[in-house]
Amino acid sequence: MPAAYAARVAEEKGVAVAARHPGALILSGDTVVAVGRRILPKTESEEEARRCLTLLSGRRHQVFSAITLIDGEGRTWHRLSSNIVIFKRLEQAEIDTYIASDEWRGKAGGYAIQGRAAGLIRTIQGSHSAIMGLPLYETRTLLKAAGYALD
Repeated sequence: MPAAYAARVAEEKGVAVAARHPGALILSGDTVVAVGRRILPKTESEEEARRCLTLLSGRRHQVFSAITLIDGEGRTWHRLSSNIVIFKRLEQAEIDTYIASDEWRGKAGGYAIQGRAAGLIRTIQGSHSAIMGLPLYETRTLLKAAGYALD
């Protein structure tokens, strides 16, 4: 399932880095774009990005951003942000223009909400920063829960 996948990958990234940097404070994360149970790829080709944008056109999808915090003693905390994004119905010319921008490269679901794709999105429910990839509210609450003063 997409939410569980995002959480597992965020934790695996943190554990891998913590093993190389004992005693360090590690914050890791992963973001997944999903249509139902289907996880969309981090697009690497124009064809892949075009397929994602065509699928997302006029549809609701979910964006899960998971974060893991590992402190210097190996204690671990987790948070997950679940968000809904609805794209407008995209014209072929809009998809072509977005593909030409190259912003889609390496992006989950083939788009970057912080760039030109923001103009293609009709509605978001949830955290804009989480859809970008790092849920700031959840990161702050995670750090506070772990005893780190932020004020």
